[in-house]
Amino acid sequence: MRFLCSIVLALFFALQGGVVAAETPGFDETKQLAEQGDAGAQLNLGVMYENGDGVPQDFKEAVKWYRLAAAQGYAPAQYNLGFMYAQGHGVPQDTKESLKWHRLAADQGNEFAQINLGVAYVIGSGVPQDYKEALKWYRLAAQQGNGYAQYSLGYMYSIGNGVPQDDTISHMWSNIAAINGYADAVEARDSLAEIMTAASITKAQEMARVCLGSDYRDCGVK
Repeated sequence: MRFLCSIVLALFFALQGGVVAAETPGFDETKQLAEQGDAGAQLNLGVMYENGDGVPQDFKEAVKWYRLAAAQGYAPAQYNLGFMYAQGHGVPQDTKESLKWHRLAADQGNEFAQINLGVAYVIGSGVPQDYKEALKWYRLAAQQGNGYAQYSLGYMYSIGNGVPQDDTISHMWSNIAAINGYADAVEARDSLAEIMTAASITKAQEMARVCLGSDYRDCGVK
């Protein structure tokens, strides 16, 4: 039985908020740096307000600081601002505005934003449904070692969404995701193995070994 992908449950950004730039100093020091225009401090201050960490929770204040950092082109802040629009925290809920900020972050290599774009294109949320565009963004995040993106690629190859259906490549990506600790990928890989020949499984395992060994530069698809 083919595995089912969790992407249909909700956009991934519902699970991913509050990205922090680095080690966070105390509130007073963070605020001082943020007021001086430090994008990392602005992000961290936004996270403090979003989570109520050392200050009363205040989504509007969080959005204010995320926006200041995002306007400087800081990808983690762009991602967090997109999250706030997705959830309607401190701003009216707006899927298109959320995706605008996630696209800016994704273009800079933010793996979580790349995944969110992939999910949006799979389900047609805020954008026309486009499996090939979804694959593009999943692949970029997968090449950074993101297990969810790798699992999602496996799913796309398993059912042939945007690519020719291919159990061997699906097994490869599911196996890689499992190796990287994404728990759902274990069942996906094992379910695929039940319908594959021993030779195909061996080929998929070798492809996974090469893919991992090449730091995701050689993953069986040119």
